[in-house]
Amino acid sequence: MMIKAICSSLCALLLFALQVNGASQQDTLRIDVSWLPIENNYAGKEQALSVLTFKNNGEIALPKTGWRLYFNFIRIATPKNEQNLLDINHVNGDLFYFSPSRDFEGLKPGEEISYELISHSWLVNRSDAPQGFYVVWDDKRIQPLAAVDIRAPQDEKKFYRVANDNEETSASLFDQNQSIHAKIKVIPQKIFPTPQVYEEKVGHFELNHATKIVADVVFSNEVELLKEDLSALMGVQFGSGSGTGNTIQLKVDAALSEEAYRMEIDHDGVRIFAGQAAGAFYAIQSLKTLIDPHYFASSQNKSISLPAINVADEPRFGKRALMLDVARNFQSKEQVLKVLNLMGLYKLNTLHFHLNDDEGWRLEIPSFPELTAIGSQRGHIFGEDQTSLPPSYGSGPFAGKNSGSGYYTEADFIEILQYATARHIRVIPEIETPGHARAAIKAMEARYQRLMKEGKEDEAKKYLLRDFDDQSVYRSVQKWNDNVMDVSMPSVYDFLEVVVDDVIALYQQAGAPLEIIHFGGDEVPNGVWEQSPAFAKLKATDEQIEHTDQLWDYYFDKVDKLLKARNLTLFGWEEVGMHKVLDGNGKKRWIPNEQFKDRNIHLNVWNNLSGNEDLAYRLANSGYKVMLSFVSNFYLDMAYYKSFNEPGFYWGGFIDLDKPFSFIPFDYLKNQQRDWLGRQLRPEVLQNAEKLTEAGRKNIIGIQGLLWAETVKNPEQMEYLILPRFFALVEKAWAQAPNWETETDQVLFNEQYAGDLATFYHTLGHRELKRMDYYAGGFNYRIPRPGIKSASGKLYVNTQLPGFTVRYTVDGTEPTIDSPIVTQPIEFNDNARFKSFNDLGRGSAVSNTNN
Repeated sequence: MMIKAICSSLCALLLFALQVNGASQQDTLRIDVSWLPIENNYAGKEQALSVLTFKNNGEIALPKTGWRLYFNFIRIATPKNEQNLLDINHVNGDLFYFSPSRDFEGLKPGEEISYELISHSWLVNRSDAPQGFYVVWDDKRIQPLAAVDIRAPQDEKKFYRVANDNEETSASLFDQNQSIHAKIKVIPQKIFPTPQVYEEKVGHFELNHATKIVADVVFSNEVELLKEDLSALMGVQFGSGSGTGNTIQLKVDAALSEEAYRMEIDHDGVRIFAGQAAGAFYAIQSLKTLIDPHYFASSQNKSISLPAINVADEPRFGKRALMLDVARNFQSKEQVLKVLNLMGLYKLNTLHFHLNDDEGWRLEIPSFPELTAIGSQRGHIFGEDQTSLPPSYGSGPFAGKNSGSGYYTEADFIEILQYATARHIRVIPEIETPGHARAAIKAMEARYQRLMKEGKEDEAKKYLLRDFDDQSVYRSVQKWNDNVMDVSMPSVYDFLEVVVDDVIALYQQAGAPLEIIHFGGDEVPNGVWEQSPAFAKLKATDEQIEHTDQLWDYYFDKVDKLLKARNLTLFGWEEVGMHKVLDGNGKKRWIPNEQFKDRNIHLNVWNNLSGNEDLAYRLANSGYKVMLSFVSNFYLDMAYYKSFNEPGFYWGGFIDLDKPFSFIPFDYLKNQQRDWLGRQLRPEVLQNAEKLTEAGRKNIIGIQGLLWAETVKNPEQMEYLILPRFFALVEKAWAQAPNWETETDQVLFNEQYAGDLATFYHTLGHRELKRMDYYAGGFNYRIPRPGIKSASGKLYVNTQLPGFTVRYTVDGTEPTIDSPIVTQPIEFNDNARFKSFNDLGRGSAVSNTNN
């Protein structure tokens, strides 16, 4: 590497480090870190080459020795060259540090060094970038650096993973938009998700300040929520009354199923019929989406006009779920309540709450204060310090400063449960085990150290989750080497019993139903437990245990019995219902586990990738209750499409609005015939895939969307990734099967699907996203950027979703809310820039003729 002296005045961006722990102002460094991806498939392998550049923009030098530079990177990284000025070291998980090599002579003001880095997997977008850089001095001073300057690759073709791995461009977006909206006359739906029966009649009802609510007593909770909603729109308190004129009536119809309802609206008012409270609640949500979105812009509406209609409706699936990961990055109680509001409005009834993982434990457990005192905090660790977990995903060196730290108190969690229950949402807590458990493991080790200092050895050992003498060597998907509970240890089950009982107590205090606990069960790496003294002891005393693969069944058998003793059902990731066997070639592979198939165990099946295309159906046919949770359709943390500046992961493919909308629950390979890289599946894969049997069909219990939070550090990022894809999820989960799902004529299938997709897009653009500008305080949904086509000296512009205003400039500057509106094709100009805006003036990413 060469050190290049560059005048600091040429640097456009100065990144300032913060001083802490007694560092004086003159000691504070100013280091600019930039990252540039260069090439995928470097040296003919599935790996990538990138360059980190460190520039000293300050007035003092970085010395030859006495420091380490820490950072997070989600790839295993090694140097390209053998001789470097910096040495890279992997700590654990995604935490690395650079230290000065023997050849490093310091970094003077104005100088920079570059480090060529090989990451042992592909790179695709800015979410892959290293992040969270901070300097730790030998005297324990810590200086965080500012955010990395992430630079787009200069040669797109070198950045391909496979052939034709093109980024989406403004031109390709134009063609896609045109294919959706061309020659189709569309009328947006007035109730969403789509009701089973909707009939619009002549006339309307004028909801006003004098409208009374008349309801059977069984619907008292739903009436109170309705009053709150109407008061928020009209600025007055609504009262109860009697009679039939100018009323909203809620009446019991015992013939209707639990979540079904009927609704009639005419000039006299609204009449809702439901068999149970849930049905009445969903009728009210339909009433709310029937209200034109423009009314939500005001809290002082004098009246609201509703069309005269007849509606009969019930859901397609009994479980309609959203998973929120708050372990990797924490979200506040207020944000969770906001998401529950969204779920309630669109009739989702299950929140899968991912409360712990390697990087955080987020729920206060009264019996184990260390779980949150240690496990909810991320910060730099000196030596064997047990005050927090280490930084992950760029959370930085200081605990308690950002989304890397945080937890829900008992009171917080009880409030969340009560809020969800009032909206007929069941909260399924996830206690992730036995893998992804590092936060719990380290918290219990801190408890052990505390009690050992107090001389309480027996109590200290009682809830340990890992044997200190275990020399097993493994590395998890997230690069941890110590994140798996040792299921050979009796103390693991003692720990789980206490946690489960404390969770049950919280639900009881909240008055919330608890029927299911999710126990994780995914991504336990090879090599675990092999050198565990506890495993050796168990093997010697239990003749049924011969090798570590058998510990899988041993563990989940005990967990299932633990839950059944408390009248609870075990939920887990798909691996819970599988076990390893040797195939004809002597290789281990996963197959459905016959031992657990008739125990009413519920499984989230996420893996529909290569070799597992039919896994969900195989498990359902085997007797497991399956929640369809496919990565390629419903993982909301995946990027919308391939573009370097589009945030999100991509290991399961890119997921735009059409991916979840096109999903066919009972025959998904009918139109899902490409792999996650967009390559056509081999004919034998499609021909040999197991079909869903009638018995298996009954075991498909629902559909779930999932938001993993490695890249989600604030509410705005959460909402951007969830919305608008969330709407496709709720349509799939609630609405009855559209005709195209079972249509065998390909021409008719294409016509029907195109029509329904266009209707869906128009419903979002003209109604539901406009509602999201105001509902529950407003949501930061993603606004698709415009598509552009150049033809005959003109620039043509369109959008994926209608209802947005496209503005432009021709001088290369970014359009603003004051820029001209595109009303017709404009003259070709290479400096033209286009941007879509919503009614509030919030804009999309910029499109131009070169992107």
